[in-house]
Amino acid sequence: MQTERAGQMIEQIRQAGVVGAGGAGFPTHVKLCCTADTLIANGAECEPLLYVDQSLMERHADRVVAGLETAMAVTGAETGIVATKAHYAGAVAALSRAIAGRPAIRLHLLRSYYPAGDEKSLIYEVTGRLAPSGKLPKDVGCAVSNVGTLLQIADALEGKPVVDRVLTVGGDVPAPVTVAAPLGTPMRDLLALAGFAGDERSHALLAGGPCMGILAEDWDAGVTKTTGGLLVLPRTHPLITGRTLPLSRQFKLAQAVCCQCSQCTMLCPRHALGFDVQPHKGMRAMAHTDARLLGGANGILACCGCGVCTYYACPMGLAPARIMARWKAELGRAGIRPQPEAGLRADPQYALTQIPTHRLVARMGLTPYDRPAPFLNQAVHPRRVRISLAMHVGAPCVPAVAEGDAVRRGDLIARVPARALGAPIHASVSGCVARVTDGYIEITGREG
Repeated sequence: MQTERAGQMIEQIRQAGVVGAGGAGFPTHVKLCCTADTLIANGAECEPLLYVDQSLMERHADRVVAGLETAMAVTGAETGIVATKAHYAGAVAALSRAIAGRPAIRLHLLRSYYPAGDEKSLIYEVTGRLAPSGKLPKDVGCAVSNVGTLLQIADALEGKPVVDRVLTVGGDVPAPVTVAAPLGTPMRDLLALAGFAGDERSHALLAGGPCMGILAEDWDAGVTKTTGGLLVLPRTHPLITGRTLPLSRQFKLAQAVCCQCSQCTMLCPRHALGFDVQPHKGMRAMAHTDARLLGGANGILACCGCGVCTYYACPMGLAPARIMARWKAELGRAGIRPQPEAGLRADPQYALTQIPTHRLVARMGLTPYDRPAPFLNQAVHPRRVRISLAMHVGAPCVPAVAEGDAVRRGDLIARVPARALGAPIHASVSGCVARVTDGYIEITGREG
């Protein structure tokens, strides 16, 4: 049972609008309403080319550890573990200093492999436990929070709401940077901070990382609480041409080219953990338009969407990840849910299946863009922000302001609907509410 003080801390986290900063966007006050013996801080920075987690750990290690201690207190965890990659030298040094004298907290150093930040992989790496499909980390005694989330938890306990997002701006830009930007800052404005002078005609924009990010259609849309990166790449880059190839074309390629070599399955990170994820069966079922060839539903639903099958494993240049996503969507629409596996066991050679990040980067043709993105010590003052009302798991927020209202940075501008899952939203700049729609609130900002 959680104590009265734990309940107060959860309420402070809720009021601050904290959600999973690693990209999932699940409301943190709900996630921490559990009991766990181990709290894992995820500082693995899963995606290549991004420098957010390591920058936060290096610059704000004390605050990350403070947030970790709060999360431990809320969940009752006796052990806290900060998992990050061994080669993040600056972050490791800062964290080592921050946890000195705290015997309940330790570091766990990972090799540089992809996808190190996958929640199930991380839990197994750190504790040796496996959370079956359909189960949560708490079901195996763990809670996992991104280091950025923990930093926001520390802020929440001081009454500071989530109003900024730290993200990396990189790819085909002159000077990659990592920057703290007010929520709703237009993505186009942030590209300019990295010296990018191109546009949509020559380049495509990925919101997120190169493997799991999504193609941004509107470059004037604002960054959200879960935007970890903005990567621009030439439209002729294979990563972009593959993403933009119509799915119908992928189906035809699966029928004509897939030789069922099963390398996609052999190198699948979830398969190596013992899950029955077999992308080659997804390809076979699509080629023959016969869902019976999928095998069990868990073979699709346990897929984490990391893209290893597409970006590294397939020797034919096919996109099993897109096919798997299509099957997963169809199973979801049919109301089929994952079922927990009994006797789940990782491959004894699990460590040998881990794909070195630098090899993945090379295979994806991203080596020229794999450059440091130092933190930009400069405040960002956008002329306007467009703050999305749906930047978390759950129901979109309901505006709490009207056009013409004056707001200050940190003011509540949108509430969670009654009895719905979500997190409140606050003004990221001081200024005037210029527009209120069902999808976003636009504020014309002023400095100060």
